[in-house]
Amino acid sequence: MERIEVDEEELAERLTPEQFAVTRRDATERAFTGAYWDDHAPGHYVCIVCDTPLFTSEEKFESGCGWPSFFQPAEGAPIEERIDKSHGMIRTEVRCKRCDSHLGHVFNDGPPPTGLRYCINSASLDKKTSTSS
Repeated sequence: MERIEVDEEELAERLTPEQFAVTRRDATERAFTGAYWDDHAPGHYVCIVCDTPLFTSEEKFESGCGWPSFFQPAEGAPIEERIDKSHGMIRTEVRCKRCDSHLGHVFNDGPPPTGLRYCINSASLDKKTSTSS
């Protein structure tokens, strides 16, 4: 998938302040406050910046952490992982490879079949229901 350039000024006008802070400034929304942490309806989750499909409701699970959690990205999703040494710890950051938006982090404490927990900020996602495109 080809990388796109993002107009930061246009994006700042289009997104909420929280969405902009999360996707462009690597912020994290407060636990149990995002739109999708407790969402169980069918559908797929796309990048709020570039509308690229990233996760589906079939990969989502209830982790209890307060953020949407997925055991794997959707097939073919342009997910990029980077080492994050901020906040005095070493974590694996997850970004949208298409537009370089910060999404969240991935941890090795998830369920089978992958054992992974993609802990993603609701503010970095938009949800498309199964009946919409």
